Amino acid sequence: MVKLRNTWAELSKKIIEKRKFETIDLVKRLKVITGHDIRIKNYPVESPRVAFNPSIHVFGNNIRIYARVIMGYYTYTSAIAEFEFPLEELYDQSRKTYEAEFTVLPDTKYDLWGVEDPRVYEINGKLFMTYCGRTVNYFSVESKSERTLPVTARYENGKWKKIAVFRMQEEIRSFVVSDKNAFLVKTDKLMLFHRLHMLNDKFYLAVCNVPEKVINSDNLQEIEIGENITIMEGAPFESKIGWATPPIKVNDENLVLIHGVDRELTAYRVFAVLINKEGYFTAVTPFYILEPKEIYEKYGDRPFVVFPCGIQRLGEKLIISYGGADTTIVIGEIELETLMNILEENRID
Repeated sequence: MVKLRNTWAELSKKIIEKRKFETIDLVKRLKVITGHDIRIKNYPVESPRVAFNPSIHVFGNNIRIYARVIMGYYTYTSAIAEFEFPLEELYDQSRKTYEAEFTVLPDTKYDLWGVEDPRVYEINGKLFMTYCGRTVNYFSVESKSERTLPVTARYENGKWKKIAVFRMQEEIRSFVVSDKNAFLVKTDKLMLFHRLHMLNDKFYLAVCNVPEKVINSDNLQEIEIGENITIMEGAPFESKIGWATPPIKVNDENLVLIHGVDRELTAYRVFAVLINKEGYFTAVTPFYILEPKEIYEKYGDRPFVVFPCGIQRLGEKLIISYGGADTTIVIGEIELETLMNILEENRID
């Protein structure tokens, strides 16, 4: 099972001591996009039932959306559809229709029942996506282990190529119910950020080192995860936490958003942390900075959810993309200076 080292436990305790069950919402809502606003060009059913939990990437004067979409509710199997529009349209709240294409589909034993919640980011000038794959075990009544696993794809020649699936050491795989909310981070080493759900119903944020050769792989391969260098649990008022967005580099640290689910309402909310290049937490917002407050965040397939997967820095603002109530794509904006001031005031000693 997963155990906490003294240093991990001390850091986790210090973070929890700083955190309070309250919200100061810092996110300005800019744009909402629904499945009915999207037309899929390469699929017989034109519009998704829902589109949500998107990642984003800014290139030139455009922004590209990588959305999780559901075409039918029978098994709720997801795929990733992509579309783009000019950055200036972020501030245009009028309804438009977007032409999208499926680019990542379920087609392996690691994602047979769904390609979910993509995180898109750059490493060494190349674009990568890590998503949650619903494995062949997802609906199994015989096995409760490894129902989801992190899968990474690399963008090349105009297509996504699946290159790695990450699994814990063989001796503890049977204790892993799911592994998700993952992405890779490159500092002076390559690290996997991931969220473990163990058989004892505990949830852990985890960071571990992985071989750098992973990002240059030409074929889909299993990568065994070694010992985690950082592990953190949620606060007493949370039933679980998970990584939200890939990091944004600010000075010599990484700014990362994390979601938490409270025990009473089971609502998803978001707070922020700073992490150093070794993978250790250095600061935390003492309150949540985003919570469901708009009708499209409170009402949908899964009520009271804000679920960020994408973040980009535009000057002194952070553009974040998140799912509202598992039903809509939402784009929001945060003042970077405001957020950093809060983090600076709440350093971990």
